[in-house]
This record gives sequence, C-alpha cells and structure tokens, in this order.
Amino acid sequence: MRSDLVNQLGDQLGANNLPYPIPIHPNLVHLTLGLFIVAVAFDLVGALFPLEKPLFKYLAIPATRSSFFDVGWYNLLASAIVTFFTVASGFYEIMLAQPFEEVRSAWGLGAMSTMLWHGVGGVLLLLLIVLMTVWRGFQRYVWRKDMARQVQWSYLAVGLVIFALMFFQGTLGAHLGGEFGVHVTADQLLKVGEDPNVRL
Repeated sequence: MRSDLVNQLGDQLGANNLPYPIPIHPNLVHLTLGLFIVAVAFDLVGALFPLEKPLFKYLAIPATRSSFFDVGWYNLLASAIVTFFTVASGFYEIMLAQPFEEVRSAWGLGAMSTMLWHGVGGVLLLLLIVLMTVWRGFQRYVWRKDMARQVQWSYLAVGLVIFALMFFQGTLGAHLGGEFGVHVTADQLLKVGEDPNVRL
C-alpha cells in the first residue's frame, strides 16, 4: 500500500519522499512534548507551592498558586489538541516513508517493526493525553474547584509515567530518522547516489 501511494504521487515528492520540503511530524512532536511537559511541571510546582513559597518571596517573584495551575491546565488542553495533528501527520508521513531495509536499530528492530511500534505508541500517547486532559478538567472544574491544590497526587504520578513513555516513543522516532533515514533528505539522496551539496 505504501509503495502504491508513493508511486501515485510520483514527481510531487521531493528528495525526502514528501510533497513538502520539511517533515511536519517531528515539529509537531516537539510541540506536543513541550506543552505536555510544561503542563505537568507547572501542576507539580503548584502542588508543591507551600514548600516553594519562601523561595519565590526571597527571589521577589510574584507567583500565586492558582497561576501555576492555570498554566498547567491550558498547556495540557493545547497538548491534547495538537497531538491529534501530530499523530495524523505521523501516519501520513510514515505511509510515504522509504526506510533503509537492511539496517537494524540499536534496539535490534527492523524498519517495519520500528514504524509499527512508533505508530501504536503515538495512538496510545494520544489516548493517554486526552484522558489526562479530561481527568484534569474534572479536577479543575468539578472535584477540586474549591481546593487550594487543584490536582491529585495520582494525576501527577501518572503524568510522570507518561514522561517515561514519551521517552521510549521519542527514541523510536529518533531511530526512524537517524538509523533508517526516514524523511531525512541528505540520507535519502546519498542512498540513491546523489550529492546533497549539489541537489540541495
């Protein structure tokens, strides 16, 4: 199916096997990661605020606990929205991928196995981020709306577990680009025997 799609697009594909010069998925991945990490980090700072309050006062930083929770909530909400586009662009770009088949990753996986696990991991993370957003929304607007600490400790613990899953997912993505040359323009040009300095 992937080769049929590539053949249909034919001359529309550039040196990186995409119909546009720069892959979209890696950029959206970093936006998703940044938004989610900032969300959980600010919620964690808000949860620990009573311990940190003297430090903020000493540094003359006018911080309020509710402000940390606001940043956490809006970043998580943005992360949930952006992740739909991240996963969609990832599936589109993986359909056009022409990885180096003869290579094995540092984890001993082939190209197709790495793409499969990366795709499954992306959908799983999308689901987890959306569920975290719903959970966070209930805490903010229903369960803990009148409490000083807006988030549950269990929510923060799950957020830290998702950080670890993001690390493994990101490593699979790095293998696709770094070891299998997926949508890496210079690697693809070298594969077909062209000089990237001339073509680019």
